[in-house]
Amino acid sequence: MNGDVICNGQSSMCDYRSPSKSCTPLRDGNSVSLNYDVTCAGKHAAHSETQAYGEARRREESRLGPPSLPHSTAAYSHSVPGPTPGSNRTSFPTQRAESRKAKVKRATQRAVESKNSQNRKVTDFYPIRRSSRKCKTELKCEEKKHIDKLIQSGIEEGMKVENIEGKGRGVFATEGFRKGQFVVEYYGDLLQITDAKEKEAQYAQDPSTGCYMYYFQYLSKTYCVDATKETGRMGRLINHSKNGNCQTKLHDINGIPHLILVASRDIDKGEELLYDYGDRSKASIAAHPWLKH
Repeated sequence: MNGDVICNGQSSMCDYRSPSKSCTPLRDGNSVSLNYDVTCAGKHAAHSETQAYGEARRREESRLGPPSLPHSTAAYSHSVPGPTPGSNRTSFPTQRAESRKAKVKRATQRAVESKNSQNRKVTDFYPIRRSSRKCKTELKCEEKKHIDKLIQSGIEEGMKVENIEGKGRGVFATEGFRKGQFVVEYYGDLLQITDAKEKEAQYAQDPSTGCYMYYFQYLSKTYCVDATKETGRMGRLINHSKNGNCQTKLHDINGIPHLILVASRDIDKGEELLYDYGDRSKASIAAHPWLKH
């Protein structure tokens, strides 16, 4: 045998090993069977030649890429899904992100709607009814405007003047007055204290002149309403009583004080209107004994 190796396909192997021929990738059609029949003692040399051929084949495959197999394209396309014709594969992550945002938005909206549905108010089922009642401030403002109008216009309603035997003239209610209601203004000339004292000294010289001067304090100043002159106004004719049904009160209109009479209690129709003059001096009581009562 002389160390020769007799192998099936030896000539083909020699062709691949020949440096004059270029090596091509192994295909199914031109692949070489590596089943050799070793019939001699030179098997070690044949094994080394086969190993060298295998290394050359692997280097060639690594350079040119994997060999093509039958139906390999179809198998690869089924194992790794690729983009369909006309589609943009790079849009998949964006669409997935938008889908997640939409899901989060819908979940948040559902949570808010659920919370709102649980926190219903009574006004969601029943209409709001506004109260027609007015507060105290509004009522006082309206009352002041009404009194301003009556004072400035000089209107005196709900009363009349009658003569009383042994007393003279008096004022009687022709309609009822509720407690705190405006009755009439004590109308006259508004004087400073010095002018009032001069007038009072003049009236003292005539015994027939009655006492119609009313002194009061307003903003730390002393004023006097002189109602001595006949004017046809009824406030000056209301008589005195310590237990009267009216009381005096100051009413401001544009910084000018006005002396008015309001009901100190509910007044019925037909009652005489009375108030306390507040004069307790001995001289006044001596001149006017009716001030005692």
